[in-house]
Amino acid sequence: MCRVKGNDGKCDHREDCEMGFMFSSEVMGEKSKSSVVFRRRIIKLWLIRVMSFTLLCACVGQILTLGTVWRPRLPTVWLSHSEVPLRIELPSDLAKVASPPKRVYKNNGFLMVSCNGGLNQMRAAICDMVTIARYLNATLIVPQLDKTSFWADSSDFHDIFDVDHFITSLKDEVRILKELPPGLKGRVKNGKLKSLQPVSWSNMSYYYKEILPLLKKKKVVHLSRTDARMANNGLPLEIQKLRCQVNFKALRFTSQIEELGRKVVRILREKGPFLVLHLRYEMDMLAFSGCTHGCNSMEVEELTKLRYDYPWWKDKVINSKMKRLSGLCPLTPEETTLVLKALGIDRNVQIYIAAGKIYGGKRRMQSLVEAFPNLVTKDTLLEPSELSFIKNHSSQMAALDYLVSLESDIFVPTYDGNMAKVVEGHRRFLGHKDTILLDRKLLVSLIDRYNNRSLSWDDFSLDVKKSHENRMGSPTKRVIIPDKPKEEDYFYANPYECLEPLDEPLRST
Repeated sequence: MCRVKGNDGKCDHREDCEMGFMFSSEVMGEKSKSSVVFRRRIIKLWLIRVMSFTLLCACVGQILTLGTVWRPRLPTVWLSHSEVPLRIELPSDLAKVASPPKRVYKNNGFLMVSCNGGLNQMRAAICDMVTIARYLNATLIVPQLDKTSFWADSSDFHDIFDVDHFITSLKDEVRILKELPPGLKGRVKNGKLKSLQPVSWSNMSYYYKEILPLLKKKKVVHLSRTDARMANNGLPLEIQKLRCQVNFKALRFTSQIEELGRKVVRILREKGPFLVLHLRYEMDMLAFSGCTHGCNSMEVEELTKLRYDYPWWKDKVINSKMKRLSGLCPLTPEETTLVLKALGIDRNVQIYIAAGKIYGGKRRMQSLVEAFPNLVTKDTLLEPSELSFIKNHSSQMAALDYLVSLESDIFVPTYDGNMAKVVEGHRRFLGHKDTILLDRKLLVSLIDRYNNRSLSWDDFSLDVKKSHENRMGSPTKRVIIPDKPKEEDYFYANPYECLEPLDEPLRST
């Protein structure tokens, strides 16, 4: 048996050895000389045992000591490759970005949020609201989605996103419940919860000073119209990274939508490379923006009436011509045709139209179809039965277009709306995949000069190509404009904190 002496944890067998030798001497005095050899063998065996025990105890002590300082070194990549939908490869630099600290649970109250707008407007808002809940130590109730906008989509969160994955993938960051606990539901029904619209483009100090005290006092706070409620810049790095974690890891579409996306991509890939054109020339966008270039008088009247029918579309009287010349209108299908041809896009390339119903129908699409005959949509690639479960749900249809857009060889948005921005940012995250960011203000000027014959086709094409050489979604820092957050680069279009090693500077544009 090992006797431990002192604090060093080592075994001391001195007494054992001394007792062994005394025993051997007594035996030698009593036995005859004929047994000397036998006694020597006993002594030798005893010594071997003592030395073996000593060596064994020393080894065990060393192993225990090493065990306190050595552990298997596991990778600490904060976003798992296996959890990203479809065929996605993460940039190698991402492994150098550390995870935000795990949350210490302390429930300061329950946060309910109602998102407004289309799919990608709501997507960005969800990322912000999760981040706010995490840093306020609030329990987040699964967000409610907009059902009253122009599209009147009845889809709930679980109809678009994998709600169980959303909850479990963020379990180390924020507690998320599908609904309020039973004891608090009555308070909501009786109108005893505090409801408000957060101030746009706020930093976290606003939420600490204004929202946290309400949470602690009221226990349930409801935030409505949650789009663009967090600043683009000036936020701690861990907050920016958590926004990315929610966007790129937690917000996974349902398995049905993802499988449909895989099928569309598979069909397209069988025929070679493909370009996704986000042709944002739909009725709601034209009515909202007041952009009527190329529309006839009846269409202008229809769009104007629609704008007045929605009281939260604040701008009513809009000068369409001035807005277009300022680059604030989506390109028309005819303008888009000229731009794609000027950029040298192959006539025979597959072009997937990621959009809803194009305003003006076949008449407005004629020039684009003639220039690029391989135009396809989800409706032409899939059977009606395959689209039946999402057909009357604009957000679910947009989710399908989103997945196909991520996988395209080139993505070209004709307007920098929410879909264009969020897809741009996601494609940056996937390794700065080519996204042609059209300079609409310059393009409409060049197009008008070409159409009135003051600019030849060769010069027009050359100017278009040169002006877009550095507008391909390449690495860049966001433009920061103090006191004008709406005019600076949008975080979700270029979340560069999540893309590059922190010790390597990026160029600014």
